[in-house]
Amino acid sequence: MAQSIPHEPGGLYRVEHIMGMPVGIDLRDQEIAPEVLDRAFDWFRWVDSTFSTYLPDSEISRINRGLLTPSQAHPDVQSILKRCEELRIETGGFFDIQTSNLPLLLTGASGATVRSGIDPSGLVKGWSVDRAGEILDMAGARNYSINAGGDIRVRGGALPDNAWRVGIQHPLEHDKIATVIEITDLTVATSGAYARGDHIIDPHTGSPVSGVLSVSVVGTDLATADAYATALFAMGADGPAWTARLFGYEAMIILEDHTVLSTTWFPSV
Repeated sequence: MAQSIPHEPGGLYRVEHIMGMPVGIDLRDQEIAPEVLDRAFDWFRWVDSTFSTYLPDSEISRINRGLLTPSQAHPDVQSILKRCEELRIETGGFFDIQTSNLPLLLTGASGATVRSGIDPSGLVKGWSVDRAGEILDMAGARNYSINAGGDIRVRGGALPDNAWRVGIQHPLEHDKIATVIEITDLTVATSGAYARGDHIIDPHTGSPVSGVLSVSVVGTDLATADAYATALFAMGADGPAWTARLFGYEAMIILEDHTVLSTTWFPSV
């Protein structure tokens, strides 16, 4: 079990491997008890047990095997599936949990493997972080960062600093940062082929996307930002034009020719 590490002069930090990725909480408020992080990480474990496409007893796995109907599922599952459908329509089908823009895993001579069924992971990760933030908020936390596999929600500042500085990894040079953003009370989600040997696919064609290396989206709601980042990446070269439709969210896109495009208020330092 991971342990909370106190900051000097106060605060807590904890990281655990949940949902197939490292999840870390950096809490800078001095007066918050470690038990608050226990509740947050218990929440993440519940999300994993409920929404995982790998755990056979999760509700999503049972839906995919025909053992559970969506109407019989937990209310949170029903809510997520409803929101996924709204985002599918909003993005013109580029965010689609039926294919879920799933990784096309390159496995050498064996070829490519794509999982079938619904996979709402592209929304669930950000949603779970947003809800974990609500747990911290209700406990009185005002300065924290939650990082789930590189998708981040921050509140307040990285005390003693008044804001959080977040580095967005370069999509090709993995030891370098593409840009740094400085944010408070915002979220940032990034989609791209980062070191895993996989590619987001275009749900309309079933083929790997070309033309784009990475997409980062900043906004108030991490679940929505994550879905937008996935959809924009799946759009490929058409993604930059679609960013004109964003309201309340800002985007940065790195194209294959290394051109960097960003919306007007994307918060690069």
